[in-house]
Amino acid sequence: MRFRQPTAELVIPDSTPLPEALRRTTHLGVAAHPDDLEIMAIDGILQCFGSSDRWFCGVEVTDGGGSPQDDRHPSATADEMRQIRRKEQVKAAGIGEYGALIMLDYPSATVKNGPDRSLRDDLIEILSETRPEMVYTHNLADKHDTHVAVALHLIEAVRSLDPGLRPRRIYGCEVWRDLDWLVDADKTVFDVGRRKNLQAALLGVFDSQISRGKRYDLAVMGRRRAQATFLDSHAVDRSDAALFAMDLTPLAERDDLDIGVFVKAFLERFHRDVLDRIHLLSGN
Repeated sequence: MRFRQPTAELVIPDSTPLPEALRRTTHLGVAAHPDDLEIMAIDGILQCFGSSDRWFCGVEVTDGGGSPQDDRHPSATADEMRQIRRKEQVKAAGIGEYGALIMLDYPSATVKNGPDRSLRDDLIEILSETRPEMVYTHNLADKHDTHVAVALHLIEAVRSLDPGLRPRRIYGCEVWRDLDWLVDADKTVFDVGRRKNLQAALLGVFDSQISRGKRYDLAVMGRRRAQATFLDSHAVDRSDAALFAMDLTPLAERDDLDIGVFVKAFLERFHRDVLDRIHLLSGN
């Protein structure tokens, strides 16, 4: 595979030959930054961990630039911090037994440049080689610009494929904006209550983020626990950890479906749910 960024890297943790390593992929995660995969695509990672017939391939799109130096690396240059974050991502791939890890090494500015087709072309090639059944990416209501841009590039890449080669399901998952606001009928709920030690280990690898005062490890595990408890007010917890996602599959099934209109429908259903409850309970 030849990627558009000369510094892109492909890692196979178990040293399986490249074509076979990619072809065995069943679950694909496409994320913006180092540690985003471990936050948003944990369902796919858990589904594949220890399995002989399910394999997770992670795609990290950006170079991890813009991260402040942590307490352990106070004098590190921006490039050195990018290398530190890359090493952390490779360690996570080994711990999680990923079938493959692809680090495309794009600057965020390039990813957010909509007309630039470089990332889309890379993703088309990756999708064509891996042919995953399920894809996890960022949700379209995320508040991080780079996250939303990655999801948009992915959707365009999927739409460039012949219908028969497209993933069966595509999910937009939580990172920088929770999806608890979705009406229950719109929520895809992943039960991620198993292998808590593995989840903690995957998050804990990214020490360059945690040690600078961003406790993603605690926050992510706490959110998963909270989502499970607050999912249903009239039933006991079905799981002790949950992750919510927005089902983006319709955007892969219908090329004519406007992305903005698609997301607006989620917002309108939430808007209607809130106002209808107020009107009902106020007697108006």
